[in-house]
Amino acid sequence: MPVSETILRVTISFLVLFLLARLMGRKEIGQMTFFNWASAIGIGSIGGNLAVNESTRIKDGVIALVFWTLFTIAMDMLDLKSKQGRAVTTGDPLIVIKAGRIMESALKAARVDLDELQALLRQKDIFSFSDVDYAILETNGDLSVLKKASQQAVTKTDLNISSPNRALFPLPTEVIADGKVNSENLTKLDLDENWLDRELKKADIRSVEEVFFAQVQQDGTVYFDPKDK
Repeated sequence: MPVSETILRVTISFLVLFLLARLMGRKEIGQMTFFNWASAIGIGSIGGNLAVNESTRIKDGVIALVFWTLFTIAMDMLDLKSKQGRAVTTGDPLIVIKAGRIMESALKAARVDLDELQALLRQKDIFSFSDVDYAILETNGDLSVLKKASQQAVTKTDLNISSPNRALFPLPTEVIADGKVNSENLTKLDLDENWLDRELKKADIRSVEEVFFAQVQQDGTVYFDPKDK
């Protein structure tokens, strides 16, 4: 392949990849889930072929890149609009340590062994399982950790400052997402939609459809984030 054609192919491949990456947004880098990882590998492979494989016509390589990108954007839109779609493309976070106990079934589902879990904990400056109350394996592979109260930073209790709120629930819990009630989480909290309706009225919100996200806090209060108007 002549040098001039190689330069042309590399230039076109670079420009097309740059423009398509801008279209896809920052999620491919900032929140690398297994779907984004697969998508990035596919786009990179097509871009590499376009740049150096003379048997791949430039037009075919560009078309393949564009359609792969459109497919990725369509899946991202499904991820944004549908909780069920999000479960397919992204998956759900897994609680791997619950109330200080290691959840073996969750580790098996995530294909994570104890050595890997300990390595993830060490990255959070935690060297003992006994220090952990809850640990959640996020969909991008990160581990979110809630330490036991005795291992947390200085609190109002440590300073003998009374707090009017007491923890009713172990973790803040999502109850509304994208205008839809998460009935499963309500049931886990021993709450129902009648209770949720009352909380909506207290917040001067007329219906669930007006809420983008709602989360029950540990003290029983509810955080509401209305949809943009």
